[in-house]
Amino acid sequence: MGPASHSGQSPARRLDLDKDTVERDLVRLVLTVVELLRQLMERQAIRRVERNNLTEEQEERIGMTLMILDDRMTELRERYGLSPEDLNLDLGPLGPLLPRQEERH
Repeated sequence: MGPASHSGQSPARRLDLDKDTVERDLVRLVLTVVELLRQLMERQAIRRVERNNLTEEQEERIGMTLMILDDRMTELRERYGLSPEDLNLDLGPLGPLLPRQEERH
């Protein structure tokens, strides 16, 4: 290996640090975490409703909060050109991080 081989990196080794790409990837990661938490909160709320652990007012507030959060998530996904499936990280042999849309209902 001569000095010329160290002077520049091959295209395969360079990172794509395009500002828009980095921002979109960061937003995708953050929205993935928020979506995971939203789905966990939704499942917990459903369990509590089924066990009659909530007052009618609490049920209404939780329902409204989850609807607003879902709307905001949709707005943010649309702003960054992301689909719900874009937020579902592939964990290899473990499968997807989030349940698929058809599995949720």
